[in-house]
Amino acid sequence: MTERMYQSVFAADEPADLIRIINFAHPINDAQLEQITSLTSKTISRMQVIDIPAQINWERPLAEQALELLQSVPLSPYDWQTKQIIINPPGLAPLASTLLAVIHGIMGHFPALLVVRPVHDTAVPQFEVAGVLNLQYLRDNVRPQRNA
Repeated sequence: MTERMYQSVFAADEPADLIRIINFAHPINDAQLEQITSLTSKTISRMQVIDIPAQINWERPLAEQALELLQSVPLSPYDWQTKQIIINPPGLAPLASTLLAVIHGIMGHFPALLVVRPVHDTAVPQFEVAGVLNLQYLRDNVRPQRNA
């Protein structure tokens, strides 16, 4: 029998339905985590938030920095391709776009994306989770229009 070529960085006894939220933005608060549980039909015990600070240096190439951000996430290439992952992208559009291209490269498909929006009419700025967007599903459904 051949030895498995790829390995996960996580324990073999972890729940198979665990969702990892890779957070490149502001910290996810308890209310937002509850909103994610509602949207995904998972309990908080079936979620793991991995916070990755995403500050850029405008003097360095974005692609290089996006790759470094990806490498700082404690996931193996096997994990990226086989685990349930939701990305909370950084707020800076050029960095978010570059990071999504790098993530697509390692996953082989687009990830699910957390959509966070401001809550209006509050005394203190607040943000809520508006949805989880399956980018690969969107891409697959729009692609036939390319030949239309």
